[in-house]
Amino acid sequence: MRSSAKSRPVGGRFAGMKLLRGGEFMMGCDDEYADEAPARPVTVGDFWIDETPVTNAEFARFVAETGYVTFAETPPNPFDYPGMPPENVFAGSVVFTPADRPVLLSEFNWWSFERGACWRSPLGEGSSIAGIEDHPVVHVVHADATAYATWARKSLPTEAEWEYAARGGLEGARYAWGDEFIPNGVRMAKTWDGEFPWRNDAPEGQKRTAPVRSYPANGYGLYDMIANTWEWTDDWYVAQREAASCCGKGLKSTTAAESLDPTTSPTIPRKVLKGGSHLCAESYCRRFRPAARWAQPIDTSTSHVGFRCVVRR
Repeated sequence: MRSSAKSRPVGGRFAGMKLLRGGEFMMGCDDEYADEAPARPVTVGDFWIDETPVTNAEFARFVAETGYVTFAETPPNPFDYPGMPPENVFAGSVVFTPADRPVLLSEFNWWSFERGACWRSPLGEGSSIAGIEDHPVVHVVHADATAYATWARKSLPTEAEWEYAARGGLEGARYAWGDEFIPNGVRMAKTWDGEFPWRNDAPEGQKRTAPVRSYPANGYGLYDMIANTWEWTDDWYVAQREAASCCGKGLKSTTAAESLDPTTSPTIPRKVLKGGSHLCAESYCRRFRPAARWAQPIDTSTSHVGFRCVVRR
């Protein structure tokens, strides 16, 4: 891998970003989830990338300036749900709720659709982002992330750009920081700490997401490329082999029969998420690696998905 990161200029459009010089790298992995294979050489051009995921405070500024209403805040049309009582059709989003005891490792045991859950009320009605303004924004669908990027005069990264940045200049390393998950006993990313999904040993204030920059930057000076929140990319999900289900709520990766050119939309519109989240645990989900990927429906928001932006040179 041949690249370098330059310090950002002070202020202006590129504030809070790093410039990565493009190059060739080995993308993917042959010995983990099937949809990461095959490992293959890929080349990317120069691009700027946000040092951190977009935070609640940054997204709030976007909303204040534009009046934008996210997908999760938009009430569904009851006429689209014939036979369902109108009072049961409401705006909301998917929220993680920890179990109170050891349970079968099935996503249906910890995900629920909560009324009023959205970026400004991440746990549902009555919750707020007060005190977590420096945490990554969540409950954003792909269109929400794209709207923010357009407002900021940026774009969402491609999957290759995202993975190139996450690797931080390390060729073939398992993680963004090397080959050990917790080197010398130091946690390098906001993954699940404890016995998933019921015992959470993370410190108070970080039981879910953590403030950006809470963990060490990678070799390119980028924070939270691994875990904390999954991040949207702009690529349609394509896989030659089916991957095991994990992390998402009732979502499955596509199969070879659904594989299409990545510039076209699959039958079920899904984009690639990268990086894993605070819900990734070694006992359940090993997607806290640069090569890992997830197929996310473009109209599904959750409490563990955010994004960051790029500017191409």
